[in-house]
Amino acid sequence: MTQTTLPPVEKTQPVSAPGGTTSDRAKSERKLGWLLAGPALAVMLLVTAYPIAQAVYDSLFDFRLTDPDNRSFTGLSNYAVILSDWLWWRSLLVTGFITLVTVAVELVLGFALAMVMAKALSTIRPVLRAAILIPYAVITVVSAFAWQFAFDIQTGFVNTWFGWVPGISGDTDWFGGTWTSLLVICLAEIWKTTPFISLLLLAGLAQVPEVLQEAAKVDGASWWQRMRKVTLPNMKAAIMVALLFRTLDAFRVFDSIFIMTGGANATESVSFLAYRQTISRLEIGLGSAVSVLLFLAVVFIAMSFIKGFKVDLSQSRGEG
Repeated sequence: MTQTTLPPVEKTQPVSAPGGTTSDRAKSERKLGWLLAGPALAVMLLVTAYPIAQAVYDSLFDFRLTDPDNRSFTGLSNYAVILSDWLWWRSLLVTGFITLVTVAVELVLGFALAMVMAKALSTIRPVLRAAILIPYAVITVVSAFAWQFAFDIQTGFVNTWFGWVPGISGDTDWFGGTWTSLLVICLAEIWKTTPFISLLLLAGLAQVPEVLQEAAKVDGASWWQRMRKVTLPNMKAAIMVALLFRTLDAFRVFDSIFIMTGGANATESVSFLAYRQTISRLEIGLGSAVSVLLFLAVVFIAMSFIKGFKVDLSQSRGEG
């Protein structure tokens, strides 16, 4: 069975004025676009561009907040110190591990929940969607505290309830080792943000034309064949957006690590490393350099997703 997607719609270009100049209609549409997007763009520049520029500037100095007068320009030496330190690479590996595990599991679970919400009876659909989205409405810090108390060796109930599972006993210290700590952190992140991915994938499922599903059934396609050849190809844009947003969010994980382990047992993420350098040690220069590297990593991830999926989101624009 061949892959079934909607045929590409040929776009009509706006009629240009004679001599290659822009038509009045195109000018008015461009002006309207700037009027609508301009305020949001200005706010984003105010709240993001200045802090980023300030971080880049501070990263070029040897600057401690406890000694603000003794500030010297060092160029890229802060970046050299960070990139030559194993602590940075370990934090990067921990961040990558948490991102990879959580996003992969959330994609599978989120798609399953989206399918359930899409196929549920109309009478229970609103209640079902509200119940599934409850974890995402919980504040991340509150969620992290709840999972910490649940797995804590003193106050937790996990060891008591799951003592019958091999490897788990009343003396199991979940936060006493690296891998067990990362397991709890990943579980907390998965529980918290799976509803977010399911919501985005549900929107993607709604965009799959039912006529293609019916045509595939008539052709004798099985459920898996319809899923692989019809549903998933037509959800490519939604999957890309869900994975991109969640990956960027997971790569900046901080709250769960701060609450559960405080970076102990080699569970420090890149964001936590930036916090420790800037807030705990008051090393503004080094902390700013870590923040800039984190920003560059996020930009690289975003560009990789856009290039890798090769999805033109502008194709979904409505035609006037």
